[in-house]
Amino acid sequence: MVSREHKRAAALHEKLQLLRSITSSHAESDTAIVVDASKYIEDLKQKVDRLNQDIINSAQSSTVQDSPPTVTVETLEKGFLINVFSEKNCPNLLVHVLQAFEQLNLTLVEARASCTANFQLEAISVEGDANGGEIVDAQVVRRAVLKAIRRWNTSTDQPDQ
Repeated sequence: MVSREHKRAAALHEKLQLLRSITSSHAESDTAIVVDASKYIEDLKQKVDRLNQDIINSAQSSTVQDSPPTVTVETLEKGFLINVFSEKNCPNLLVHVLQAFEQLNLTLVEARASCTANFQLEAISVEGDANGGEIVDAQVVRRAVLKAIRRWNTSTDQPDQ
């Protein structure tokens, strides 16, 4: 009958051999296997740290390289055709653009928006009756939308978002 102590020693030896094979250690003594495993774990930690730093750097560089949304405004017979497009998703940008329309007293007649993988807005608007006598042209609308995008961009640059 094999003693408990012998079973424990055999189980420990088996686990140390498994550890030796996982860490590609060539050590013979139990102590050397544990030391090699410790070094192996430290190397893995450093690799994980480097990969995490690469991910952070990649995210920061892609944020810097992201092109801002493009805006085109065409004059129609009684209003404007406004197109806003971004290659990335822009949460809450639609709200800022609609606020710009409101400030210009533009009435939204028709709109199509997509905010899934990218941001795309196609809107047809007409001037409201009470714009205070100001004539709104395509450049004014475009500048207002670009200002709304800058305002949105500033609000999304907050560290907690």
